[in-house]
Amino acid sequence: MSISLQQKFSDPTRGVYFVGTTPPRDNTEPEKVTDIADKLLARLRQIDYDGLIVYDIQDESSRTSKPRPFPYMQTLDPREYSSLLRTRSNHPIITYKSVAQRDRADFERWLEESRSQYDVQDMVLVGSPSSDGDIQLSLPKAYEALQQHPLDFHLGGVTIAERHASKGNEHLRLLAKAEQGCQFFISQAVYNAQATIDLLSSYARECRSRGVAPQRIILTFTPCGSAKTLEFMQWLGISVPDATRWRILDAANPLAESIRVCRSNLEQILESVADLGIPLGLNIESLTNRKDEIDASIRLFKLLKATLDLKLAEQQL
Repeated sequence: MSISLQQKFSDPTRGVYFVGTTPPRDNTEPEKVTDIADKLLARLRQIDYDGLIVYDIQDESSRTSKPRPFPYMQTLDPREYSSLLRTRSNHPIITYKSVAQRDRADFERWLEESRSQYDVQDMVLVGSPSSDGDIQLSLPKAYEALQQHPLDFHLGGVTIAERHASKGNEHLRLLAKAEQGCQFFISQAVYNAQATIDLLSSYARECRSRGVAPQRIILTFTPCGSAKTLEFMQWLGISVPDATRWRILDAANPLAESIRVCRSNLEQILESVADLGIPLGLNIESLTNRKDEIDASIRLFKLLKATLDLKLAEQQL
């Protein structure tokens, strides 16, 4: 399955399409975990997706002094949930792993277990949410350990357009991560089209100046149906322009309006970067467990996939 996913990633003429999800709480009974997985996969039968992304949820309170809008809950080991979803869906799963809590020896054992017990092939490593706290292993050191490890993984990284807007060097981080083994990147949720356009444009220009091919970038989108969800998005560091915020909250149907915003943002991005040679993909997620937002994420997936597929088809003319 990993080989198939890598083949899809390597073809710049096609999009790749994912659904993001989080593991259930760690105290969930095994039968209930299976039931949750089956309900998710039942929803996904109506869409054509390439795989799922399972996040490693961390307590990010060290990143900001603002209170978390939704309480942090410890979740099941992402590898365990990934293995279950892979078995029951027969789709590849990209598994996130936060590396800061383990030293190198522990991380290397984690890699061994991930392959032998959970058959993890595709993964994204993430570092500490802030420089505060006890960081056992930095992200560059984790990349180094992985490069020196005998097992071969299909490795991806995270990219944050908001970081580019504030520091102006996210495109250089992408190139550095590619040199450290990353073969694709997944963005933070997009609600600021211009920030993403600026990042992708800088990345394409730098790749061109260095004579290297851009790696595939998977853009994440999420529906937003309430002020509480919007507050959570902003707590996570997602940039939401004021005009966009009020457009959603003042709408008669905020959830439907957020879907229109996401489609408009994707169209703006594609119009600006379509000729830059960056292979793109989509990841659609729901940031809450509210049924209306989960259902809306399926509608959003259909709409955005059709939008990207159409643009890719036009480029073949």
